[in-house]
Amino acid sequence: MTGCVDRADSSPFAAYRNLITATVGFTLTFWAWNLVSPLGGYYKDHLHLSSFEQSLLVAVPVLVGSLGRVPVGALTDKYGARRMFPLVSAATIVPVLLLIPAKDSYGAMLATGFLLGLGGTTFAIGVPLVNSWFPPARRGLAIGIFGMGMGGVALSGYFTPRIAAHEENLPFYVVAAALACFAALAAVLITDRPDRPVPTEPLGVRLARAGRLRVTWELSALYAIGFGGIVAFGVYLPTYLRTWYGLDATDAGTKAAGFALVTVVFRPLGGWLSDRIHPAHVTSAALGLVAVMAIVQAFDPALTPGGTIALLLMAAGLGAASGSVFALVARVTPQTQVGSVTGIVGAMGGLGGFVPPLVMGAIYSAKGSYSIGFMLLSDLALAGCVYAYGRMRTAGTAPAKSTESTGVRD
Repeated sequence: MTGCVDRADSSPFAAYRNLITATVGFTLTFWAWNLVSPLGGYYKDHLHLSSFEQSLLVAVPVLVGSLGRVPVGALTDKYGARRMFPLVSAATIVPVLLLIPAKDSYGAMLATGFLLGLGGTTFAIGVPLVNSWFPPARRGLAIGIFGMGMGGVALSGYFTPRIAAHEENLPFYVVAAALACFAALAAVLITDRPDRPVPTEPLGVRLARAGRLRVTWELSALYAIGFGGIVAFGVYLPTYLRTWYGLDATDAGTKAAGFALVTVVFRPLGGWLSDRIHPAHVTSAALGLVAVMAIVQAFDPALTPGGTIALLLMAAGLGAASGSVFALVARVTPQTQVGSVTGIVGAMGGLGGFVPPLVMGAIYSAKGSYSIGFMLLSDLALAGCVYAYGRMRTAGTAPAKSTESTGVRD
């Protein structure tokens, strides 16, 4: 029986089955991870929060989900996605349901948001799984398709407030039930590649080795800008649209969902382009677009059409950049370290999304304007654009003997 499973799991069908299942799971856990943000206006009014307190509330799950990717990625290297995906998905049900009794206390909401961060760690499970199933020539597109699971943010922004309009606790029951169903299906449908290399070193040793690779931190910086920007807008854009443009919660959530949808569409496009031209060129062009559009938005254009165009083009650039950066990860990281490196890079990307909402909230509280925040985003994107083109376009060309010092392999 084992031999039959192994032969089946070596087929292209198994690769696509794992890709589709992992993408669905990533989508659901990201929806759970982002449950607080679309309801941020309700919590602000219900708990009488300041702009900074509201920003902290929506940012805490991002922080924990980001840092949690480091150990989860390393554990995936060791134990495989077949164990980790169902386990993490099922465990995320607990904080989702705890949001119901926690809603009347700011402290309880922060604590529950801390636990809710677990849902954001599945990215570090799916990337090494998908990376192992697809050949190098197709990894950029495959990982980009998996990355479309971040559309869970868009689903949350659109559906969560609408479901809550029927009954305030209904979104949490719906998401918890969906996670339970997925955890059961994932235990059956997700399989690790039979010949995947399994590291034998302790967790700390593997994380330390990944941390010594220069390319780990270069990719982390680029991903902190690309994916961090997506996360930051995902959690703070509804607040920005309500505060600056005066939209109601439903309209703001709908437009924020549209922003997230564009990032979802352009992420696999960034991966697909990276399979055909060097991913550093794709990253540089995408971040250059973000830098220009952030400057435009800093001048506070009317939402229709100027602000809408600027925000959607920023979404396209951020989506493409996040896809191309992980095409770089697949290109330059040894297979046995993909989970560990993915965990660190993913953590830095999530941390890149933790800081901006706090900064934007603090700047608005102090200055009554968001322009400084958008100019800071432009500066970071421009720096990433220059570094990706100037340094990362040589990635993958170093000889094998330099693997330990640079993280590059042939």
